[in-house]
Amino acid sequence: MLIKTYGAAVQGIDAIVVTIEVSVHQGVGFSLVGLPDTAVKESFQRVQTALAQCGMKWPHRAVVVNMSPADVRKEGAAYDLPIALGILAASEQMSGESMAGYMIMGEMSLDGSVLPIRGALPMAIKARELGFKGLILPKANVTEAAVVNNLEVYGVENLREVMGFFDGSCHLEPTVINTREEFGRAQSDFDCDFSEVKGQENVKRAFEVACAGGHNILLVGAPGAGKSMMAKRLPSILPPLTLQEALETTKIHSVAGKLKRGSMLMTTRPFRAPHHTISPVALVGGGTYPVPGEISLAHNGVLFLDEFPEFSRQVLEVMRQPLEDGHISIARARYSIDYPAGFMLVASMNPCPCGYYNHPTKECTCPPGAVTKYLGRISGPLMDRIDLQVEIMPVPFEELSSAAPGESSETIRARVIKARAIQSHRYKGIAGVHCNAQMTSRLLERYCRLDEECMRVLETAMKRFDMSARAYDRIRKVARTIADIDYSSSLPIEEAAVAPILVHHMAEAISYRNLDRSTWGASTDFPASRH
Repeated sequence: MLIKTYGAAVQGIDAIVVTIEVSVHQGVGFSLVGLPDTAVKESFQRVQTALAQCGMKWPHRAVVVNMSPADVRKEGAAYDLPIALGILAASEQMSGESMAGYMIMGEMSLDGSVLPIRGALPMAIKARELGFKGLILPKANVTEAAVVNNLEVYGVENLREVMGFFDGSCHLEPTVINTREEFGRAQSDFDCDFSEVKGQENVKRAFEVACAGGHNILLVGAPGAGKSMMAKRLPSILPPLTLQEALETTKIHSVAGKLKRGSMLMTTRPFRAPHHTISPVALVGGGTYPVPGEISLAHNGVLFLDEFPEFSRQVLEVMRQPLEDGHISIARARYSIDYPAGFMLVASMNPCPCGYYNHPTKECTCPPGAVTKYLGRISGPLMDRIDLQVEIMPVPFEELSSAAPGESSETIRARVIKARAIQSHRYKGIAGVHCNAQMTSRLLERYCRLDEECMRVLETAMKRFDMSARAYDRIRKVARTIADIDYSSSLPIEEAAVAPILVHHMAEAISYRNLDRSTWGASTDFPASRH
């Protein structure tokens, strides 16, 4: 007898349907074909033992399992459940008439219990897209998949429940979640707030500009100046995720197996902070069986690289293309996978090996040339891709001891949201562009036109600081963002979207390039002489 069940394989962050054909006929033996990996091949032992534990019989005949399409590699143990159900139906130990309307996935324990899997959300999206009536998967994954409407999602704990469901002896209730209500409820839930930060008003302003335009930012300062503390508060002033962004972000984390058990949609923007010993593959993704890397896990959120120069040169250089393109392509001999990588880069570093170059009270003990050499660990092309480069000074005791709270994240975030609303109106209908940092050359010429006075200020800065053509474009983008923040409180969105960049907007944007190589750390070979 021939029975078909349906599962799914994940490629990139999307799923494709896998048809599992099970034939039980005269003969002996077990055959599993269709490009399975080792974990899939080992399903024979798991399924055979689980059937025995559940009081079912393994058919003493030839069992052939074919997984189609045969040219797509099947990975992991999540095919155990559909294979087991196919064998039971093909050997006439249960009814298989209604199984064709359901996509079924789940790893099985030896006692027949169903264990969690990866990629439940993209599987649910594919099941709805292909018109399946429902999706059956482990109970631990049910809330993750139930965010997809117009699809019955059933969470099961063991093989007997699924058998009873198809035989009619066990009633299962589909899990129903009000996606929009749950999504909106937790969007402002943060552990940290900028009101807890004493002083550093110029750095807070730089963060506000970075978040308003989606710009990359680098903080340079002495140990204990507050670089990491402020970076961790960055998600609290980023604009809230849209429902589409939340779905896309959750898909990536689901495929990578990073979602917590029982979680639904991600409601806050991701904040990823890998250690500086990370490998290039772990950062950008890949491996023998490709999985998303840290830059993809930070999609629609923040990638924080603390101790920036301590990362290996190879690790930093592989980020250059994703920073420009917003995605990463992982190429293999038979296929290529694209992972989204639209992240905001936030990096921090000490100004020199000892950490006290340009410190107001402590003397730098580095040998001559050490500052330039230390900064040289970061390549010029990568530094050019960082829009804001901000030097941060230690907070004086008077400000640290002040009892007055700083400006709250909620207040800063309100200004950021208004500035983003202007950009959404400006780039309405332009695919792939949602904020100023994503502007193309054509959009730059259209929306970042400069009058004679602004052009003169920019020309002076370019020549004096010996900036590159990429820095020229990025200064104009940052100036556009500063103008958006400025106009957001005084002009309607339609007028603010086309309002001009003024001289003070340009001057502030130029002030955020204070690490350009010809002007910082290279003025002298004796850093201590600057004190």
